[in-house]
Amino acid sequence: MSYIDSTLMSGERVVARARLHWITYVSALIFFLVSLLLFLAAVTVQPRQSVAALTVAGLLTFTTASAAGLRALIAAKTSEFAVTNKRVLIKLGFIRRTSVEVLLSKVEAIKVEQSIAGRILDFGSIVITGTGGSRDPYHRIAAPLEFRRAVQEQVAAVQEAR
Repeated sequence: MSYIDSTLMSGERVVARARLHWITYVSALIFFLVSLLLFLAAVTVQPRQSVAALTVAGLLTFTTASAAGLRALIAAKTSEFAVTNKRVLIKLGFIRRTSVEVLLSKVEAIKVEQSIAGRILDFGSIVITGTGGSRDPYHRIAAPLEFRRAVQEQVAAVQEAR
C-alpha cells in the first residue's frame, strides 16, 4: 500500500496522482552510453596501455551509470504526488522521508516552472505555496500542468462548498 493511500482521512479520495518523469533516468543513460563507447574503443585500440586505460575508464563510467540509475530508480519508486478532495500530498524518499500535506483551504498558489525541454517533454517543477509562506519546489514532475489544474479544481470546489 502506498504512503498516500495509507494516510487518507475518512471520506477522503484521491482525485489525481503524479509521478516523476522519465527524464530522471537520463544521466544514468548518458553514463551508460559513454561506458559502452569506452569499451568499444578498448576493443579496437592496438597499444596495450591504451586498452587498459580505456577499460578502466569504461568500468568507472559503468559504475557511475549503475549508481545514477539506482538513485533514479529509488527516487522514482519512492516519490508520490497526489491531490485528494481535501489535501495535496507529497512524499519523497524511503529511508529519509520528506512528506508535505497541505489542506486545500490553505493552498495559496501552485506554480509550475518548465524549461524549453520541459515544455517539449512535458515535465517541470511545481511549487506549492501555502498559508504561512512554505514554498518547496518539487522537480522533474511528469505532466505538471495537469497536476496544477487538478489542485486548482479541488481548491475551487472547497471554496464553492463554503
